[in-house]
Amino acid sequence: LGSRQFGVYVHVPFCATRCGYCDLYTYTADELGPDPGASRAGWADAVLAEWSLARSVLGNDRPRVDTVFFGGGTPTLMPPGDLLRVLDALAADPGLSPDAEVTVEANPETLTYESLHALRAGGVTRLSMGMQSASAQVLGVLDRTHTPGRVTQAVADARRAGFTSLSLDVIYGTPGESLQDWERTLDTVVGLDPDHVSAYALIVERGTRLAARIARGEVAAPDDDLMAAMYETADRRLAGAGLTWYEISNWARSPQQRSRHNLHYWRDTDWWGLGPGAHSHVGGVRWWNVKHPAAWAGRLALGRSPAAAREELDEPTRRLERIMLGLRTVDGAALADVAGAVGPETSLRVDDLLARGLLQASALEKGRAVLTARGRLLADAVTLELT
Repeated sequence: LGSRQFGVYVHVPFCATRCGYCDLYTYTADELGPDPGASRAGWADAVLAEWSLARSVLGNDRPRVDTVFFGGGTPTLMPPGDLLRVLDALAADPGLSPDAEVTVEANPETLTYESLHALRAGGVTRLSMGMQSASAQVLGVLDRTHTPGRVTQAVADARRAGFTSLSLDVIYGTPGESLQDWERTLDTVVGLDPDHVSAYALIVERGTRLAARIARGEVAAPDDDLMAAMYETADRRLAGAGLTWYEISNWARSPQQRSRHNLHYWRDTDWWGLGPGAHSHVGGVRWWNVKHPAAWAGRLALGRSPAAAREELDEPTRRLERIMLGLRTVDGAALADVAGAVGPETSLRVDDLLARGLLQASALEKGRAVLTARGRLLADAVTLELT
Protein backbone atom coordinates (compact mmCIF):
# COMPACT_ATOMS: atom_id res chain seq x y z
CA LEU A 1 0.00 0.00 0.00
CA GLY A 2 1.34 3.38 -0.98
CA SER A 3 3.74 2.05 -3.64
CA ARG A 4 1.04 2.35 -6.31
CA GLN A 5 -1.52 5.01 -7.15
CA PHE A 6 -4.74 4.89 -5.16
CA GLY A 7 -8.26 5.60 -6.38
CA VAL A 8 -11.73 5.65 -4.83
CA TYR A 9 -14.84 4.48 -6.68
CA VAL A 10 -18.19 5.68 -5.29
CA HIS A 11 -21.26 3.76 -6.47
CA VAL A 12 -24.59 5.54 -6.75
CA PRO A 13 -27.15 2.73 -7.25
CA PHE A 14 -30.16 4.86 -8.17
CA CYS A 15 -31.78 5.29 -11.58
CA ALA A 16 -35.02 6.96 -12.65
CA THR A 17 -35.80 4.02 -14.94
CA ARG A 18 -34.04 0.75 -15.72
CA CYS A 19 -32.57 0.55 -19.23
CA GLY A 20 -33.43 -2.70 -20.99
CA TYR A 21 -29.78 -3.67 -21.63
CA CYS A 22 -28.43 -2.90 -18.15
CA ASP A 23 -27.40 -5.57 -15.62
CA LEU A 24 -25.49 -3.31 -13.22
CA TYR A 25 -26.22 -2.97 -9.49
CA THR A 26 -28.85 -0.27 -9.97
CA TYR A 27 -32.38 0.22 -8.67
CA THR A 28 -35.38 2.41 -9.36
CA ALA A 29 -37.52 3.84 -6.56
CA ASP A 30 -40.24 1.25 -7.28
CA GLU A 31 -37.73 -1.60 -6.99
CA LEU A 32 -36.34 -0.36 -3.69
CA GLY A 33 -39.63 0.18 -1.93
CA PRO A 34 -40.08 2.15 1.30
CA ASP A 35 -37.18 0.67 3.31
CA PRO A 36 -35.39 3.70 4.85
CA GLY A 37 -32.01 2.03 4.44
CA ALA A 38 -32.51 2.09 0.67
CA SER A 39 -33.52 5.74 0.33
CA ARG A 40 -31.58 8.32 -1.63
CA ALA A 41 -31.78 10.61 1.38
CA GLY A 42 -29.57 8.32 3.46
CA TRP A 43 -27.06 7.40 0.75
CA ALA A 44 -24.41 10.05 1.47
CA ASP A 45 -24.39 9.37 5.21
CA ALA A 46 -23.89 5.64 4.57
CA VAL A 47 -21.02 6.34 2.14
CA LEU A 48 -19.37 8.57 4.74
CA ALA A 49 -19.71 5.77 7.30
CA GLU A 50 -18.09 3.33 4.91
CA TRP A 51 -15.23 5.75 4.19
CA SER A 52 -14.67 6.10 7.95
CA LEU A 53 -14.38 2.31 8.14
CA ALA A 54 -12.01 2.33 5.14
CA ARG A 55 -9.76 4.92 6.79
CA SER A 56 -9.45 2.79 9.92
CA VAL A 57 -8.56 -0.27 7.83
CA LEU A 58 -6.01 1.58 5.71
CA GLY A 59 -4.35 3.01 8.84
CA ASN A 60 -2.20 6.07 9.41
CA ASP A 61 -0.05 5.42 6.33
CA ARG A 62 -2.97 5.50 3.92
CA PRO A 63 -2.02 7.16 0.63
CA ARG A 64 -3.43 10.30 -0.90
CA VAL A 65 -6.32 9.74 -3.28
CA ASP A 66 -5.25 10.22 -6.91
CA THR A 67 -8.64 9.65 -8.56
CA VAL A 68 -12.29 9.66 -7.53
CA PHE A 69 -15.03 8.23 -9.75
CA PHE A 70 -18.74 8.63 -8.98
CA GLY A 71 -20.38 5.89 -11.05
CA GLY A 72 -23.73 4.23 -11.22
CA GLY A 73 -26.55 4.09 -11.68
CA THR A 74 -27.04 7.78 -12.22
CA PRO A 75 -24.93 9.91 -9.88
CA THR A 76 -26.52 13.09 -11.20
CA LEU A 77 -29.91 11.98 -9.85
CA MET A 78 -28.46 12.96 -6.49
CA PRO A 79 -28.34 16.59 -5.35
CA PRO A 80 -24.86 17.99 -6.10
CA GLY A 81 -24.47 18.70 -2.40
CA ASP A 82 -24.61 14.97 -1.54
CA LEU A 83 -21.85 14.13 -4.03
CA LEU A 84 -19.75 17.04 -2.79
CA ARG A 85 -20.16 16.00 0.86
CA VAL A 86 -18.55 12.70 -0.06
CA LEU A 87 -15.83 14.43 -2.05
CA ASP A 88 -15.08 16.76 0.86
CA ALA A 89 -14.63 13.75 3.15
CA LEU A 90 -12.23 12.13 0.68
CA ALA A 91 -10.30 15.41 0.48
CA ALA A 92 -9.61 15.39 4.23
CA ASP A 93 -6.72 13.54 5.92
CA PRO A 94 -4.62 12.62 4.01
CA GLY A 95 -6.67 14.16 1.22
CA LEU A 96 -6.59 14.29 -2.54
CA SER A 97 -3.42 14.57 -4.61
CA PRO A 98 -2.92 18.14 -5.88
CA ASP A 99 -3.79 17.08 -9.43
CA ALA A 100 -6.48 14.55 -8.49
CA GLU A 101 -8.95 13.55 -11.20
CA VAL A 102 -12.57 13.63 -9.98
CA THR A 103 -15.12 12.18 -12.40
CA VAL A 104 -18.92 12.15 -12.22
CA GLU A 105 -20.99 10.00 -14.59
CA ALA A 106 -24.09 11.78 -15.83
CA ASN A 107 -27.22 11.24 -17.87
CA PRO A 108 -28.11 14.25 -20.05
CA GLU A 109 -31.70 14.52 -18.82
CA THR A 110 -30.57 14.94 -15.19
CA LEU A 111 -28.27 17.90 -15.85
CA THR A 112 -28.87 21.62 -15.58
CA TYR A 113 -26.42 24.46 -15.84
CA GLU A 114 -26.90 25.11 -12.12
CA SER A 115 -26.11 21.53 -11.09
CA LEU A 116 -23.08 21.42 -13.40
CA HIS A 117 -21.79 24.73 -12.03
CA ALA A 118 -22.17 23.44 -8.47
CA LEU A 119 -20.26 20.24 -9.25
CA ARG A 120 -17.44 22.07 -11.01
CA ALA A 121 -17.15 24.70 -8.27
CA GLY A 122 -17.12 21.92 -5.67
CA GLY A 123 -14.07 20.19 -7.14
CA VAL A 124 -15.34 17.82 -9.83
CA THR A 125 -12.83 17.98 -12.69
CA ARG A 126 -14.26 15.56 -15.26
CA LEU A 127 -17.72 14.74 -16.60
CA SER A 128 -18.59 11.42 -18.30
CA MET A 129 -21.92 11.80 -20.10
CA GLY A 130 -24.04 8.87 -21.27
CA MET A 131 -25.03 9.92 -24.79
CA GLN A 132 -25.35 6.36 -26.20
CA SER A 133 -26.73 7.38 -29.61
CA ALA A 134 -27.86 10.30 -31.76
CA SER A 135 -30.74 8.19 -33.14
CA ALA A 136 -34.14 8.45 -31.44
CA GLN A 137 -34.99 4.94 -32.65
CA VAL A 138 -31.81 3.47 -31.10
CA LEU A 139 -32.37 5.34 -27.84
CA GLY A 140 -35.88 3.87 -27.76
CA VAL A 141 -34.61 0.29 -28.12
CA LEU A 142 -32.13 0.97 -25.31
CA ASP A 143 -34.90 2.44 -23.13
CA ARG A 144 -33.01 5.71 -22.77
CA THR A 145 -35.26 8.62 -21.85
CA HIS A 146 -33.36 11.60 -23.25
CA THR A 147 -33.79 13.01 -26.75
CA PRO A 148 -30.80 13.30 -29.10
CA GLY A 149 -30.85 17.10 -28.87
CA ARG A 150 -30.66 17.06 -25.07
CA VAL A 151 -27.01 15.96 -25.24
CA THR A 152 -26.05 19.04 -27.26
CA GLN A 153 -27.56 21.36 -24.66
CA ALA A 154 -25.97 19.43 -21.76
CA VAL A 155 -22.53 19.62 -23.38
CA ALA A 156 -22.94 23.36 -23.91
CA ASP A 157 -23.97 23.80 -20.26
CA ALA A 158 -21.00 21.73 -19.08
CA ARG A 159 -18.55 23.84 -21.06
CA ARG A 160 -20.16 27.05 -19.76
CA ALA A 161 -19.88 25.69 -16.21
CA GLY A 162 -16.12 25.32 -16.69
CA PHE A 163 -15.59 21.64 -17.51
CA THR A 164 -12.45 21.26 -19.62
CA SER A 165 -12.45 17.45 -19.43
CA LEU A 166 -15.62 16.00 -20.92
CA SER A 167 -16.21 12.43 -22.09
CA LEU A 168 -19.09 11.08 -24.15
CA ASP A 169 -20.18 7.44 -23.86
CA VAL A 170 -21.80 5.79 -26.88
CA ILE A 171 -23.00 2.25 -27.65
CA TYR A 172 -22.95 0.45 -31.00
CA GLY A 173 -24.63 -2.76 -32.15
CA THR A 174 -28.13 -2.02 -30.83
CA PRO A 175 -30.78 -4.18 -32.55
CA GLY A 176 -32.04 -2.32 -35.61
CA GLU A 177 -29.12 0.11 -35.69
CA SER A 178 -27.60 0.43 -39.17
CA LEU A 179 -24.07 1.45 -40.06
CA GLN A 180 -25.56 4.73 -41.29
CA ASP A 181 -27.21 5.30 -37.89
CA TRP A 182 -23.84 4.73 -36.23
CA GLU A 183 -22.07 7.08 -38.61
CA ARG A 184 -24.59 9.82 -37.78
CA THR A 185 -23.93 9.24 -34.09
CA LEU A 186 -20.18 9.57 -34.69
CA ASP A 187 -20.77 12.75 -36.71
CA THR A 188 -22.67 14.19 -33.76
CA VAL A 189 -19.99 13.12 -31.30
CA VAL A 190 -17.22 14.72 -33.32
CA GLY A 191 -19.29 17.88 -33.76
CA LEU A 192 -19.59 18.21 -29.97
CA ASP A 193 -15.77 18.26 -29.69
CA PRO A 194 -15.36 16.06 -26.59
CA ASP A 195 -12.02 15.49 -24.88
CA HIS A 196 -12.63 11.75 -24.54
CA VAL A 197 -14.94 9.15 -26.07
CA SER A 198 -15.91 5.70 -24.81
CA ALA A 199 -17.53 3.53 -27.50
CA TYR A 200 -18.84 0.20 -26.23
CA ALA A 201 -20.15 -2.76 -28.15
CA LEU A 202 -23.58 -3.72 -26.90
CA ILE A 203 -23.47 -6.90 -24.84
CA VAL A 204 -26.77 -8.70 -24.37
CA GLU A 205 -26.68 -9.80 -20.74
CA ARG A 206 -28.76 -12.71 -19.51
CA GLY A 207 -31.71 -11.68 -17.38
CA THR A 208 -32.13 -8.25 -18.93
CA ARG A 209 -35.28 -7.02 -20.65
CA LEU A 210 -33.39 -6.72 -23.94
CA ALA A 211 -32.29 -10.37 -23.73
CA ALA A 212 -35.92 -11.39 -23.22
CA ARG A 213 -37.04 -9.32 -26.22
CA ILE A 214 -34.42 -10.97 -28.41
CA ALA A 215 -35.42 -14.42 -27.15
CA ARG A 216 -39.05 -13.68 -28.07
CA GLY A 217 -38.02 -12.53 -31.54
CA GLU A 218 -39.21 -8.96 -31.02
CA VAL A 219 -35.83 -7.54 -32.03
CA ALA A 220 -32.83 -9.12 -33.76
CA ALA A 221 -29.65 -10.09 -31.93
CA PRO A 222 -26.59 -7.88 -32.59
CA ASP A 223 -24.67 -8.87 -35.73
CA ASP A 224 -20.96 -9.55 -35.07
CA ASP A 225 -19.78 -8.58 -38.56
CA LEU A 226 -21.73 -5.33 -38.46
CA MET A 227 -20.34 -4.54 -35.02
CA ALA A 228 -16.79 -5.10 -36.28
CA ALA A 229 -17.47 -2.67 -39.12
CA MET A 230 -18.88 -0.19 -36.62
CA TYR A 231 -15.76 -0.44 -34.45
CA GLU A 232 -13.46 0.14 -37.42
CA THR A 233 -15.60 3.10 -38.46
CA ALA A 234 -15.40 4.58 -34.95
CA ASP A 235 -11.64 4.13 -34.76
CA ARG A 236 -11.13 5.78 -38.14
CA ARG A 237 -13.59 8.61 -37.53
CA LEU A 238 -12.35 9.44 -34.03
CA ALA A 239 -8.70 9.31 -35.09
CA GLY A 240 -9.52 11.72 -37.90
CA ALA A 241 -10.96 14.09 -35.30
CA GLY A 242 -7.79 14.02 -33.20
CA LEU A 243 -8.87 11.40 -30.65
CA THR A 244 -6.30 8.64 -30.14
CA TRP A 245 -7.09 5.07 -29.08
CA TYR A 246 -5.53 4.09 -25.74
CA GLU A 247 -7.83 1.24 -24.60
CA ILE A 248 -10.01 -1.02 -26.73
CA SER A 249 -13.15 1.04 -26.10
CA ASN A 250 -11.60 4.43 -25.30
CA TRP A 251 -10.12 7.36 -27.22
CA ALA A 252 -8.67 10.61 -25.83
CA ARG A 253 -7.60 13.95 -27.29
CA SER A 254 -4.29 13.77 -25.39
CA PRO A 255 -2.62 11.52 -22.81
CA GLN A 256 -3.70 14.01 -20.15
CA GLN A 257 -7.36 13.45 -21.12
CA ARG A 258 -7.26 9.68 -20.61
CA SER A 259 -9.38 8.34 -17.77
CA ARG A 260 -6.79 8.03 -15.05
CA HIS A 261 -9.26 6.27 -12.77
CA ASN A 262 -9.99 3.52 -15.28
CA LEU A 263 -6.26 3.14 -15.80
CA HIS A 264 -6.11 2.02 -12.16
CA TYR A 265 -8.14 -1.04 -13.18
CA TRP A 266 -6.15 -1.75 -16.32
CA ARG A 267 -2.76 -1.31 -14.62
CA ASP A 268 -3.42 -3.41 -11.49
CA THR A 269 -3.09 -0.53 -9.01
CA ASP A 270 -5.16 -0.02 -5.84
CA TRP A 271 -8.67 1.33 -5.36
CA TRP A 272 -11.36 1.26 -2.71
CA GLY A 273 -15.00 0.93 -3.76
CA LEU A 274 -17.68 2.62 -1.67
CA GLY A 275 -21.37 1.86 -2.04
CA PRO A 276 -23.60 -1.19 -2.61
CA GLY A 277 -22.06 -3.75 -4.96
CA ALA A 278 -18.79 -1.79 -5.24
CA HIS A 279 -15.59 -3.77 -5.82
CA SER A 280 -12.20 -2.98 -4.28
CA HIS A 281 -8.59 -4.06 -4.75
CA VAL A 282 -5.77 -3.23 -2.36
CA GLY A 283 -2.40 -4.97 -2.26
CA GLY A 284 -3.52 -8.14 -4.01
CA VAL A 285 -6.72 -8.53 -1.98
CA ARG A 286 -10.03 -8.10 -3.80
CA TRP A 287 -13.47 -7.83 -2.19
CA TRP A 288 -16.97 -6.70 -3.05
CA ASN A 289 -19.89 -5.27 -1.12
CA VAL A 290 -23.38 -6.65 -0.71
CA LYS A 291 -25.52 -5.51 -3.63
CA HIS A 292 -28.77 -4.25 -2.20
CA PRO A 293 -28.70 -0.68 -0.85
CA ALA A 294 -30.80 -1.58 2.20
CA ALA A 295 -28.49 -4.47 3.18
CA TRP A 296 -25.41 -2.30 2.57
CA ALA A 297 -26.72 0.65 4.62
CA GLY A 298 -28.03 -1.67 7.33
CA ARG A 299 -24.63 -3.21 7.93
CA LEU A 300 -22.96 0.18 8.13
CA ALA A 301 -25.61 1.42 10.60
CA LEU A 302 -24.55 -1.45 12.87
CA GLY A 303 -20.86 -0.62 12.46
CA ARG A 304 -20.27 -3.74 10.38
CA SER A 305 -18.35 -4.14 7.15
CA PRO A 306 -20.62 -4.17 4.09
CA ALA A 307 -18.29 -6.60 2.29
CA ALA A 308 -19.96 -9.74 0.95
CA ALA A 309 -16.82 -11.75 0.16
CA ARG A 310 -13.10 -11.42 -0.54
CA GLU A 311 -10.26 -13.24 -2.22
CA GLU A 312 -6.49 -13.01 -2.02
CA LEU A 313 -4.85 -13.14 -5.44
CA ASP A 314 -1.73 -15.26 -5.81
CA GLU A 315 1.02 -14.21 -8.20
CA PRO A 316 -0.01 -16.49 -11.11
CA THR A 317 -3.53 -15.06 -10.96
CA ARG A 318 -2.25 -11.49 -10.83
CA ARG A 319 0.04 -12.23 -13.79
CA LEU A 320 -2.90 -13.53 -15.85
CA GLU A 321 -4.92 -10.43 -15.00
CA ARG A 322 -2.03 -8.14 -15.94
CA ILE A 323 -1.93 -9.83 -19.35
CA MET A 324 -5.70 -9.70 -19.90
CA LEU A 325 -6.04 -6.08 -18.83
CA GLY A 326 -2.76 -4.89 -20.32
CA LEU A 327 -3.64 -6.25 -23.76
CA ARG A 328 -6.66 -3.96 -23.80
CA THR A 329 -4.41 -0.88 -23.67
CA VAL A 330 -1.98 0.91 -25.93
CA ASP A 331 0.81 -0.05 -23.50
CA GLY A 332 0.10 -3.75 -23.93
CA ALA A 333 1.29 -6.60 -21.73
CA ALA A 334 4.85 -7.35 -20.69
CA LEU A 335 6.36 -10.30 -22.54
CA ALA A 336 7.88 -11.38 -19.22
CA ASP A 337 4.35 -11.88 -17.86
CA VAL A 338 3.34 -13.72 -21.02
CA ALA A 339 6.34 -16.03 -20.70
CA GLY A 340 5.46 -16.70 -17.08
CA ALA A 341 1.91 -17.62 -18.03
CA VAL A 342 2.48 -19.63 -21.21
CA GLY A 343 5.88 -21.18 -20.56
CA PRO A 344 8.13 -22.72 -23.25
CA GLU A 345 5.52 -22.20 -25.99
CA THR A 346 5.61 -18.42 -25.59
CA SER A 347 7.81 -17.53 -28.56
CA LEU A 348 5.88 -19.83 -30.91
CA ARG A 349 2.54 -18.31 -29.93
CA VAL A 350 3.85 -14.76 -30.17
CA ASP A 351 5.42 -15.42 -33.58
CA ASP A 352 2.16 -16.90 -34.83
CA LEU A 353 0.15 -13.88 -33.64
CA LEU A 354 2.69 -11.57 -35.25
CA ALA A 355 2.46 -13.44 -38.56
CA ARG A 356 -1.34 -13.14 -38.45
CA GLY A 357 -1.08 -9.38 -38.03
CA LEU A 358 -2.52 -9.32 -34.52
CA LEU A 359 0.50 -7.97 -32.62
CA GLN A 360 2.71 -4.96 -33.33
CA ALA A 361 6.28 -5.89 -34.29
CA SER A 362 7.74 -2.62 -32.98
CA ALA A 363 6.28 -3.22 -29.52
CA LEU A 364 7.63 -6.79 -29.38
CA GLU A 365 11.12 -5.38 -29.86
CA LYS A 366 10.55 -3.38 -26.67
CA GLY A 367 9.35 -6.37 -24.67
CA ARG A 368 5.63 -5.61 -24.94
CA ALA A 369 2.70 -7.40 -26.60
CA VAL A 370 0.50 -4.69 -28.11
CA LEU A 371 -2.51 -5.35 -30.32
CA THR A 372 -2.76 -4.05 -33.87
CA ALA A 373 -6.01 -2.49 -35.07
CA ARG A 374 -7.03 -5.92 -36.38
CA GLY A 375 -5.90 -7.52 -33.15
CA ARG A 376 -8.29 -5.31 -31.18
CA LEU A 377 -11.19 -6.90 -33.06
CA LEU A 378 -9.95 -10.32 -31.90
CA ALA A 379 -8.72 -9.28 -28.46
CA ASP A 380 -10.44 -12.11 -26.59
CA ALA A 381 -8.90 -14.74 -28.90
CA VAL A 382 -5.43 -13.19 -28.59
CA THR A 383 -5.78 -13.13 -24.80
CA LEU A 384 -6.64 -16.83 -24.77
CA GLU A 385 -3.55 -17.56 -26.88
CA LEU A 386 -1.30 -15.71 -24.44
CA THR A 387 -2.73 -16.98 -21.17
